[in-house]
Amino acid sequence: MFKMIALFKQPENPKAFDEHYFQTHLPLTAKIPGLKEIRVTKMTGAPRGESPYYLMCEMMYESEAAFQKAAKTPESKASGKDVMTFAGNIVSFMFGEETND
Repeated sequence: MFKMIALFKQPENPKAFDEHYFQTHLPLTAKIPGLKEIRVTKMTGAPRGESPYYLMCEMMYESEAAFQKAAKTPESKASGKDVMTFAGNIVSFMFGEETND
């Protein structure tokens, strides 16, 4: 599986963040063609106190090619535009491939 990972730092207003993220952004993202699964993890701490991160979202695709195709769709572009409106200054994106090595 190929993953696009979004890692969010602590938002200024967690309640407002959660409301937009879970009520608006996730439903928008779930419409992306080729997206197999979405996993959301809320951070609860770190080894030495509070985590600098608030939330991680893993978006799974069958392959990198499937992700590349999905990224060109209007649904993917709408999701990307939306995340920038409410979290552009606190989100980082990464790509990864699940492995058993």
